[in-house]
Amino acid sequence: MTLMENNGEVAVFGGGCFWCTEAVFGELNGVVSVVPGYAGGGAEKPTYYQVCSETTGHAEVVKIDFDPTVITYEKLLEVFFKTHDPTTLNRQGADTGTRYRSIVLYTNDGQREQAANFIRNLDALGMKIVTQVVAFKQFYEAEEEHKQFYKENSGTMYCQLVIQPKVDKVRKEFSENMPLG
Repeated sequence: MTLMENNGEVAVFGGGCFWCTEAVFGELNGVVSVVPGYAGGGAEKPTYYQVCSETTGHAEVVKIDFDPTVITYEKLLEVFFKTHDPTTLNRQGADTGTRYRSIVLYTNDGQREQAANFIRNLDALGMKIVTQVVAFKQFYEAEEEHKQFYKENSGTMYCQLVIQPKVDKVRKEFSENMPLG
């Protein structure tokens, strides 16, 4: 992975199925690109089927290139924590396993501190956050059929029942960060 040029930044989050996470962050103004993939494990160049086998240690994640002059990392954290369940270990809805764990892979100390503070604040509200906050090491891009999944398959049952409510929530709660035009 290379960090964005021209003052852009990168955020890497795993909050369940990367089809959902990609669709959610793709709605936000200031997000330049969202790419689904795998990170947080030990296997090199894993495939989807290897990650599904639970033998790689990787989670399904998204790499988000964003413009911090338009949207902050803290706002991305807010969207992340509001669009998945950070209190249930290795599960998001019907999706279970370590590949669906809640994970923030920070790319610098500022991101690490912001994520840790965000979690402390949620814990202080009585939530028991299980989200891992770990140093980013390597991102492996997902296969082509996983990219833009919601956009290409929005009529499917999974997209309608699982992804669409998350996208609707983002559109409602974060409308100030919606793309212009």
